[in-house]
Amino acid sequence: MRLGVLDIGSNTGHLLVVDAHGGAAPLPAFSHKEPLRLAEHLDADGAVSSTGVKALTDFVASALVVAEDKGCSEMLGFATSAVRDASNSYVVLETVHRETGVDIQVLSGEDEARLTFLAVRRWFGWSAGRLSVFDIGGGSLEIAGGSDEAPDVAWSLPLGAARLARQWFSTKPSADELRDIRRQIRADIAESAGHLLRAGAPDRAAATSKTFRSLARICGAAPSGAGPLIARTLPLKTLSDWIPRLIEMPGDELRDLPGVSPSRTHQIVPGALVAEACMDIFDLRELEICPWALREGVILERLDQISVLGDRPV
Repeated sequence: MRLGVLDIGSNTGHLLVVDAHGGAAPLPAFSHKEPLRLAEHLDADGAVSSTGVKALTDFVASALVVAEDKGCSEMLGFATSAVRDASNSYVVLETVHRETGVDIQVLSGEDEARLTFLAVRRWFGWSAGRLSVFDIGGGSLEIAGGSDEAPDVAWSLPLGAARLARQWFSTKPSADELRDIRRQIRADIAESAGHLLRAGAPDRAAATSKTFRSLARICGAAPSGAGPLIARTLPLKTLSDWIPRLIEMPGDELRDLPGVSPSRTHQIVPGALVAEACMDIFDLRELEICPWALREGVILERLDQISVLGDRPV
C-alpha cells in the first residue's frame, strides 16, 4: 500500500510518501516538507501564534494535495512537542481539521520515544542486543532503552534544540551563562537517568534525528548522498572538541558547515550541548546514527496493526 506520513514537528512539516507492506522495509517514494518552526511561533502564554497556525494549516492543505496526487490510500498525521505543549493545542488541531479535513494525532512524549525505539530496533535487528536510543527534536529529547521491540523504559524531556535556542540563545550567552545552561541541561537529564542506567550498559547505543545527523556530519560522518547503509557514528571526543569552536562561530560560518541546514543554524550549539550531555551521563563513547526514526516507527506500527486486524481503521 502507499501511505502518506504527515509529521508535524517543532521545526518542520514533512509529508513522506512510502510504499509499504508487512515484512519489507518502507520504501520512500516522495518527500514534501517546509520549515514551519512552530517551536518559535509561541507567544508569551505558550500558544501557537496566528502566524504559526496559518503556516501549519497551509502546509497540511498542500500536503493533502501531494498525497492525493501521489496516490496515497491513507495519510497518517501526527504532531509532536510544539503542538503537544502549546496552550491552545486543541484550537490549533480544530482549525487544521476545519480548514483541511485532516485529523492530526498528538503523540505523547513517551509514545514518541517508544515509536522511535521501534524504528531503531527494526533497523538494527535483534543482533543489536539491548538498545539505548536518543532523539533530539526541535522541542524535546526522547530517550528509550530495552531488549525487545517495545522499550522497557521510554521518556521525554523538554530539551529540544529549537526550544533551547529560543530560551537561551536569542543572543550569544556569556561564558558564565553557558556554564549555567550546560549545568541545567545535565541536571535535567541526570534526574531521570537511572531509568536507563539501572539495566547496565547497552549492547548498542543509537541516535536519530536531524540534529544528531548534522552533528555526526560535522564530526566527519559520511554525507547523506552516500546512502543510508553507510555506517555513521558520533564520537564523544570529537564532538567535545568541536563544541568550543561551534560556540565561537558566527552564523555564516555555521551555515557553511557540512550537514547544517540554514534554517537550523541557530540550533546547532544547543543541540550539541544536549548530545554531549547524553553521551557523558550515560557513559557512551559514541552513538551510531540510525537513518530510521519516528516517521518510520509510525509506519511500522501501522503495518503491524494491518497484519493483525486487516486493512481496517484503527
